[in-house]
Amino acid sequence: MGAEAGDVPDSDGVQAHGGPPTDGVSLVRAVDVFKIYREGTAETVALRGASLQLPRGRITALVGRSGSGKSTLVTLLAGLGLPDAGRVIFDSQDITRLDDAERARLRARRIGVVFQRDNLIPFLTAQENVKLAIKLAGGRRAGRRARALLSELGLSKRLRHFPRQLSGGEAQRAAVAVALANEPDLLLGDELTGELDSRTADSVLEVITTACAERGLTVLVVTHNPRVAAAAHSVHRLHDGLVMAS
Repeated sequence: MGAEAGDVPDSDGVQAHGGPPTDGVSLVRAVDVFKIYREGTAETVALRGASLQLPRGRITALVGRSGSGKSTLVTLLAGLGLPDAGRVIFDSQDITRLDDAERARLRARRIGVVFQRDNLIPFLTAQENVKLAIKLAGGRRAGRRARALLSELGLSKRLRHFPRQLSGGEAQRAAVAVALANEPDLLLGDELTGELDSRTADSVLEVITTACAERGLTVLVVTHNPRVAAAAHSVHRLHDGLVMAS
């Protein structure tokens, strides 16, 4: 395990504690992020000054023990929640200063997210889930693109199936299709291959690595799978609420 990340400069060049100096190629930066969950008088500190940079067009893997705060960090990077302190910079914009509607628009157009479960709308078919994501991003030819994405992920025969009719692995692949539907700049995957056998996981990784190579997709994958981590360009470990270089 390497040393804790160094310092990250602000977008105006001022140095801030919590990550290596930016070289202008990072799409997303978490800077000195804290997140505390409170229940009654009890407090759980999930993140305690965590910092992470995601270089454009690269795959970054994040590993760590269960409960170490990995899912929390993904949620904050997606703008689905706000840190108690610190900043999340997306393409030079501090998204912690945006309101809920502004963050939702940013996600719809530029970010794809795959969580471990509950990624799909239960009363829509696989194809309808993907079509909706395309339409929310302002995309055209939604039906054609939805069919193409699902077929690319091995689901050509499951287009009209509802989530409850899909296996865990099929539902996860459909969720990846939804996350890629808006042709995002950033893909955040929380154990996106967790429900997949090794062969299917490899095919999903191939789709993602191709998107990185061909159109500069930036990816963060939270994983316990050594094969997934090995496919990344860099690996970081979340430990005691801090991101460490591996």
